[in-house]
Amino acid sequence: MRIRILLLLVAITTTVFSQNLTQYYSTAYNTQGEDLRDKLNDIIKGHTEFSYTSSSTDVWDILKETDKDPENPENVILFYSNVSVNGDQEYNNGQGWTREHVWAKSRGDFGTSRGPGTDVHHLRPASLSINSSRNNRNFKDCIDCNPLVYQGSPSGATSTTEYTYEPNDNVKGDVARMIFYMALRYEGENGEPDLEIIDYLLDKDDKMPYHALLSTLLEWNVLDTVSNFEKNRNNIIYNNYQHNRNPFIDYPELAEYLYGSMTDQFWNPHHLAVNNQKLHHISVFSNTSEGAITIKNAQKYQMEVYNLLGQLLSSGIVASETETIKLPYAGFMIIRLSNGNETFTQKVVL
Repeated sequence: MRIRILLLLVAITTTVFSQNLTQYYSTAYNTQGEDLRDKLNDIIKGHTEFSYTSSSTDVWDILKETDKDPENPENVILFYSNVSVNGDQEYNNGQGWTREHVWAKSRGDFGTSRGPGTDVHHLRPASLSINSSRNNRNFKDCIDCNPLVYQGSPSGATSTTEYTYEPNDNVKGDVARMIFYMALRYEGENGEPDLEIIDYLLDKDDKMPYHALLSTLLEWNVLDTVSNFEKNRNNIIYNNYQHNRNPFIDYPELAEYLYGSMTDQFWNPHHLAVNNQKLHHISVFSNTSEGAITIKNAQKYQMEVYNLLGQLLSSGIVASETETIKLPYAGFMIIRLSNGNETFTQKVVL
């Protein structure tokens, strides 16, 4: 009985959250290009700001909640290194951890002032050594890599021939979505910098409000999909502190509409959406490394594959109870399964 009640509560909570998310972004639906950017900026700007260091709630305090180790609530997880350390020690005269500006604070020269300098959507706990090695390097897959290690844990790599840093694969998407957020949130209003993502590398001493490398970040957004840790972090920042969200965690495909190949297309995340309540027996999994999807419990269903514009890419019949299908496509797409009586859809990324 307790299990049934718990499942019911989870279902209710998920439904309510989905409705709230729809309402939160509703003014941006069916817009494109600069209009879409403006609408989303209107939604996420004007957030509650906190001090970098203060006797009241500050960035230290918030990070100890947003980046809490789920297996040890007294600790925080260090970004880049995935090492768990005691949260309460904070900086501790250089023996503790530091606050990493993923959008390097020198790229726009905003320092640690309220606003971009204290926006927790792009601030993460980090080791002092990895923070120093990363510095304000451009994000890019490294050439002639110099691997970085902290307490025995791989922590990305710098390039010996370019001024670049490549994080571990499991946080590449996190980096991309934080950089996308910053460029969307800060548009030069009210004395704030106008942050822009560019597709060429910057020198160390360049303080223009730019960050790179756009083409790499778009790839990372697809290759490393949104994790539960990111989602939880986004919810904590929204509910408890800043009261704004990172749209690229809620809808990763927005990166293509704002910075990628779909800037001339209208955005509506509920295109092709259907009610799947009665179809919980069907499962669809994606395997990005193999460019394939696996479908379970949909034998004899008609399968259709759409892009996010609703254009049909492929179709066929699911022949067995568990079927793996290779698709010659990359990026976000929608899988629709139907048997004449019921329809199931799911968004996947390859």
